[in-house]
Amino acid sequence: MNSPIIEHLRSACRLDRMYVGGEWVVPEAQARSAVVDPSTDEPVAEIALGSSRDVAAAVAAAQRAFVTGSVSSPHSRALLLDRVHSLILERAELFAQAISLEMGAAIGMARSTQVPVAAEHIRVARDIAGSYPFLTHRGDTAIVREAIGVCGLITPWNWPLYQITAKVGPALAAGCTVVLKPSELSPLSALLFAEVMHDAGAPAGVFNLVNGQGPEVGAALAAHPDVDMISITGSTRAGVLVAQAAAPTVKRVAQELGGKSPNVILPDADFARAIPAAVAAGMRNVGQSCSAPTRILVPRERLAEVERLACETASAFVVGDPRSPQTTHGPVANRAQFNRVQEMIGVGMAEGARLVCGGPGRPQGLERGCYVRPTLFSDVQPQMRIAQEEIFGPVLVIIAYDSVDEAVAIANGTEYGLGAHVQGRDLAAAHAVALRIRAGQVHLNNPPWSPDAPFGGYKRSGNGREYGVEGLEEYLETKAILGYLEGPAPTAA
Repeated sequence: MNSPIIEHLRSACRLDRMYVGGEWVVPEAQARSAVVDPSTDEPVAEIALGSSRDVAAAVAAAQRAFVTGSVSSPHSRALLLDRVHSLILERAELFAQAISLEMGAAIGMARSTQVPVAAEHIRVARDIAGSYPFLTHRGDTAIVREAIGVCGLITPWNWPLYQITAKVGPALAAGCTVVLKPSELSPLSALLFAEVMHDAGAPAGVFNLVNGQGPEVGAALAAHPDVDMISITGSTRAGVLVAQAAAPTVKRVAQELGGKSPNVILPDADFARAIPAAVAAGMRNVGQSCSAPTRILVPRERLAEVERLACETASAFVVGDPRSPQTTHGPVANRAQFNRVQEMIGVGMAEGARLVCGGPGRPQGLERGCYVRPTLFSDVQPQMRIAQEEIFGPVLVIIAYDSVDEAVAIANGTEYGLGAHVQGRDLAAAHAVALRIRAGQVHLNNPPWSPDAPFGGYKRSGNGREYGVEGLEEYLETKAILGYLEGPAPTAA
């Protein structure tokens, strides 16, 4: 396939470059990695992969830039973010096409969700940079919140641009400088984002991009003594490895990791609305979201009704070519994930769960590519693997409960605690249930997504928060200056 995205990046010499110190440079390493279109399972391009030496060069550039960047005014940082925000919106179609190609997102979903919500992270960071109280007073003490330093940002393939902006935006708003390592499986939107940073006039070294694999580039970033903070979004396993590599240098590590989020449908819910919404939320982005509510908890006496409504919803999805405007769900993002999802569908059947919709194999008429049939299991016991392990595909489990107390226990009964949903007509009762669920973010009756709501997990879903003010504060250190009344008050960056 002769993609305009690939031709754009190739003609601009981006595929064989990394972005360091304000320039597109050839990496020292000679390694290459294929970019595969998951709708065909065929390579469409190759990108250059960096090495630990390339990481060292990028960190050095970021460290030099931090000397002046850390004392830049919040107003100037907000102006940079404003230009970045505008350029993302101007190039929205280019980004949408890239995301659809690199990880299979349906083009309608890429246009309506993947790109706009990514832009929102930059807008929020811009607004906070201009209003955050970097300097406050407490008695005769000045409390200064200042940039932590050079930040290594490791982002995943499932929401490629969205996860980049969720980290880069607040880091730059805080006055930090960054080295970004995007997933080598979905690098195209990251290269386009580097172009945006350059064209927005980011000072040299403030933003750096090194493509590469986790064991080489990710590990080098985590271990580098001049990196002050690592922020990673990925699997729990990847988060553990990054934290271990970072431990000897005692740097801050923020982790947004795996999830197995519950969707508690309370007995008084409007099931005709709640169940279709639950299936849509769980299978959004083809189920490839760490916070996807993939466990639907329902009153046992309503189980047959739930199965019918859920299957009707899943059967109405249009699975197919992600470039078609009619498609609602494209392929999963890569062959490894396709194999994982197929394996877990088999595990569910072997465990004795009842398949009520979908199943193994590709949808009819899609003989190649990483397409998965939207799949629902019922008669699922809470300790089954399909109810405990993150599948990361369009596979949902329906679990029956006999009391609300039991529903809460099931909701909390995994090693994860990233997100949760609660649906019911009595908002006070739904709120009471939300307070009992051990998760970092709980949605009541499917509210609109908010870029200001802090996002992050309990337990093995990670630590730290992204989005909004809390997301900015992850990139700040706290300094107390006592006795400021004896002289001029300090000024914050």
